[in-house]
Amino acid sequence: MKKIALITGATSGIGEACALRFSKGGYDLILTGRNQSKLDLLQSRLNADGTDVKLLNFDVRDRNAATEAVNSLAGKWCDIDVLINNAGLALGLEKEYELDPEKWETMIDTNIKGMLTMTHLVVPHMVERNRGHVINMGSLAGEAAYPGGNVYCATKSAVKAISDGLRIDLADTCIRVTNIKPGLVETNFSVTRFYGDKCKADNVYNGIHPLSGEDIADVAFYAASAPEHVQIAEVLVLATHQANSYVVSKDSNRKETLS
Repeated sequence: MKKIALITGATSGIGEACALRFSKGGYDLILTGRNQSKLDLLQSRLNADGTDVKLLNFDVRDRNAATEAVNSLAGKWCDIDVLINNAGLALGLEKEYELDPEKWETMIDTNIKGMLTMTHLVVPHMVERNRGHVINMGSLAGEAAYPGGNVYCATKSAVKAISDGLRIDLADTCIRVTNIKPGLVETNFSVTRFYGDKCKADNVYNGIHPLSGEDIADVAFYAASAPEHVQIAEVLVLATHQANSYVVSKDSNRKETLS
């Protein structure tokens, strides 16, 4: 029987790339997202490759909707082998005291509370079977704050702390916990951060060959594929010319040369 991975925020970026990579790796998938039409398109694409896909349409910020969706799973779909807590976002680069409180509430409710909700719903069943793997999508931003990243950085610091704490809680089981911390990844992330301004988003990646969603999906699959006695606790993944949040070497010709 195929293993099953549940991926939140699966309709674009890293989440979609994880869906494609784990499908290629022989998993059947439970995919969650807010956009039903995008979920449907992804399901059709994966079905064509022979992957069985279960769709759950809800927002991870809505605990009741998440609970109802996960509790609706039956049969083989109850036996989740890998939970990928991917849903997350950044909004704006304003100073903390200038940022609309609704923006930081959205980031906190998605990046922290949504992850906690999904973990709370899925992990108890893993404990019952003494089998499973939780992969949380953290960020380089969780290492240290940077200008304009105040609340977002705080949420990704929380992902690290929660991942470390969960690993402690599960140390007496066979369940593994991995925190993946990407640096610059070119997805729809920056478009969302800049409220749909594609030009500003593109400027983030100009002059550097950034990571792709596929790069991070490969890391997630590698962690999930490690021998059962091997727990890859944390992975910091950067583009070659990025050293940290502050040091990024840019060259106007670099991205074109390496693409």
